[in-house]
Amino acid sequence: MIDVHRLSILREVAKHGSFNRAAGALRFTPSAVSQQIAALERGLGVAVVERSTRGVRLTEPGRMLVEAADAIAAELSDAQERIDRLSSERSRLTVAAFASGGRALLPAALAAFAAEHPEVELTILEREPEDALPLVRAGQADLALAYHFDGLPPARPGDRSGLDWTPLVSDPLRVVLPRGHRLAGRERVALGELGGERWVLGCLKTVDLLRHYAALAGFELRVSCSATDYFFAQSLVSSGIGVALVPEIALTGAADLVALKVEPPSPSRFIGVATARRRGGTAGPYVERLIGLLRSGADGAGVPAAVETVGV
Repeated sequence: MIDVHRLSILREVAKHGSFNRAAGALRFTPSAVSQQIAALERGLGVAVVERSTRGVRLTEPGRMLVEAADAIAAELSDAQERIDRLSSERSRLTVAAFASGGRALLPAALAAFAAEHPEVELTILEREPEDALPLVRAGQADLALAYHFDGLPPARPGDRSGLDWTPLVSDPLRVVLPRGHRLAGRERVALGELGGERWVLGCLKTVDLLRHYAALAGFELRVSCSATDYFFAQSLVSSGIGVALVPEIALTGAADLVALKVEPPSPSRFIGVATARRRGGTAGPYVERLIGLLRSGADGAGVPAAVETVGV
């Protein structure tokens, strides 16, 4: 049988890329780490790491074991979380959410949930999907309001993510222009018509997406500013720094801006809820109820009334 303790040591070796750094994290000696990995390999009859002067690298069996170790760690963390909840006086629900989606979708759902379940203590963590999803896998959040751009969602049936994905709403990206821009009076715009513009990024993750659509439209992307906040990006557009591509629910409705639909092919963001595949315990019914409220809210979600979106 595979020793779970040795699996956890292999997990640290994979994380840090060397016996020495893993030993420091575990507060072991490098020799002790090396001996534990060697014992694991003897028991399995195969090598789990390739050793070199530059560090260590996982073999294919090693990668399989680390995936198993990640799943075991997540299950143990989830079990500890459920035990902690059973021993506490109040039920708890932890939600990780990205800023613009949380701003648009969470308040109404949380207000309704709190009215129905005053016994539940709610904790909201502002996290981007790349940080939120690991929290759900580790049992440190019960669900994550997350998104992905064009392509596959972050969790699919039968994959090894350990997560389930509940889609909520498509959030199309709009071109945001100053009201005095030459194209501001249009109902919609093709990205190729903006080939000479400088762009303001409201999210660093959109650069690859925008570069892809710029290539399809036949122009090379020129970025004047890379921000990490769509609201800040729109204030820069107001100042004439450039134009921006902004998800519909993140539009501010500033009086000196207009938001235009994009002619196909048009990019979009897809918002959903990620939950642990084997969720249960005292939080299970609360998770299901909050997802139901989020879905109900998303069904009626649209651009905030204050936002002028041309062509809607």
